[in-house]
Amino acid sequence: MITPKDLTESYISRRLKESYQPGVIASTDGYADMYIGAQLKCAAVLIPLVWWKDEWHLVFTRRTEAVEHHKGQVSFPGGGCDESESAPEETALREAEEEIGLKSGDVRLLGRLNEVLTITRYRVTPVAGVMPWPYKIRPEPAEVERVFAIPLLWLADPANWSEQSFTPDGAPRPFKVITYHSFDGEILWGASARMTQNFLSVLGLINK
Repeated sequence: MITPKDLTESYISRRLKESYQPGVIASTDGYADMYIGAQLKCAAVLIPLVWWKDEWHLVFTRRTEAVEHHKGQVSFPGGGCDESESAPEETALREAEEEIGLKSGDVRLLGRLNEVLTITRYRVTPVAGVMPWPYKIRPEPAEVERVFAIPLLWLADPANWSEQSFTPDGAPRPFKVITYHSFDGEILWGASARMTQNFLSVLGLINK
């Protein structure tokens, strides 16, 4: 059984490197097969880890109602790839700086997770990295309503989430969606919750 003391940066980095498979789609909410052969948009997110109060936390944002996709939802900093970017790390770090003011030089990258598909037809590469905490966060007002952190072990506790069915507009069938209970007034669900659980699974904190 993994304990908090096992979760060193070297352990996290090793597990990410061992599990990452280029081009492989991670487990999804059940809609990946709909997109076989479809043109998908490239994207990346940063999964920011912070060491705070003697344990790891993940940093999330709550998106504003002004963004194009996933209005008002809890998410990781991230977005679509620029044509000039050749690696998901570039995209994730650029978006994190744009959205929350996190400078790329302040992040220690640990590795990637397998890609995830979203219902908005993005093919997302999650990139994990450690950032300082506390940190002078500067949210981009047009995109980010709030920045907050959730303890990693709270996220790993099965008492804190459930799996539900969700049918997006126009979808031919319902999908399985992970929804967390409220933490500090925020609800983590959907693609960001699935990425979170993929990360927890890689670390050995949950079984999938």
